[in-house]
Amino acid sequence: MTQAAVDTSTERTVQRRKTTEPGAGRTRPAVTLFVLTALLLVSATAGLAIGSVQVPPGQVWGIVTHALGADWQEPGWTRARETIVVDVRAPRVLLGAVIGAGLAVIGTALQALVRNPLAEPYLLGVSSGASLGAVSVIVFGVTLFGPLSLSAAAFVGALGALLLVYATARTGGRITSTRLVLSGVAISAVLTAVLDLLLLTTDQGNEARAVLAWTLGGLGGVTWGTLWLPSAALLLGIGVLMVQARNLNLLLAGEEAATTMGLDVARFRARLFVLLSLVTGVLVAAAGPIGFVGLMMPHIVRLFVGGDHRRVLPTAALGGAVFLIWADIAARTVAAPMEIPVGVLTALCGGPFFLWLMRRDARRGTDRGVA
Repeated sequence: MTQAAVDTSTERTVQRRKTTEPGAGRTRPAVTLFVLTALLLVSATAGLAIGSVQVPPGQVWGIVTHALGADWQEPGWTRARETIVVDVRAPRVLLGAVIGAGLAVIGTALQALVRNPLAEPYLLGVSSGASLGAVSVIVFGVTLFGPLSLSAAAFVGALGALLLVYATARTGGRITSTRLVLSGVAISAVLTAVLDLLLLTTDQGNEARAVLAWTLGGLGGVTWGTLWLPSAALLLGIGVLMVQARNLNLLLAGEEAATTMGLDVARFRARLFVLLSLVTGVLVAAAGPIGFVGLMMPHIVRLFVGGDHRRVLPTAALGGAVFLIWADIAARTVAAPMEIPVGVLTALCGGPFFLWLMRRDARRGTDRGVA
């Protein structure tokens, strides 16, 4: 068989994998993107309007357009409401959209890279390293970078965990995805143990409470000045992944088929693992470890647009943004005036989804075995 015939056969295999997945081709991608974009606008409006002080949706957009310099209507709201919408809720809503979109696209890419439907953004121990860095700042009272000390320490911890994982997984000059995942699990367990030790040995209960609140994830405390970094990380991640969407599709057919099509699988995986881990570190530093968004969203959107990553990545980004905005709205309102960490609510949604996903895969495995 000639090389051209092999390439053609491999392309057909990839296309068959993408079109035979559940939901492949069920909904036109343009329709799905339009609906999700509309939902994102509605969700953002709700996030700006709902809270301890209710602001009518029409007034919300009046305040927003006025803040952007469009003075097409006379302000009919108080200065206090404008401050609440522009300075308190708007950065929080935007951070929720950024974090949700980022976690969703990272989870999508990781599931393709390791060919495991249960992969998620914290697979390589990045969240444990970030948590340890943040906890160290809280426990020891380090304020080297002022208000940014916690986020900076979280990112340094995430980067340190990534370096440890790669140093552990690298043997003989090569890194396989299996060794990388196992190293991530091991390093994560060690860092979590160190974190627990810090919590047990701290003398002040307030510090332990602050640590617990951060490790559960949340969007509170964000300002316009701290929003640019996670936004830039999201744009970088989505941009690179969209460029590499074809290579991610090749991995659907298996490593041998991808290699036949000219993809250096080992190098491609290593580079994307580094990029995704760094983006994850930035997101965790901004909002804490918010779980299950990156696990759920890729599977949900594949039910509507199939498995082609050129469609899945933007759809997952919009879906993740919508989901986390509403999770944050619930976190702020369900037990008001107390605020529930948003990571608790995502876990309550993601836990049952995780169990359903395992049962679904188990049934598929049984069906294939019978067949």
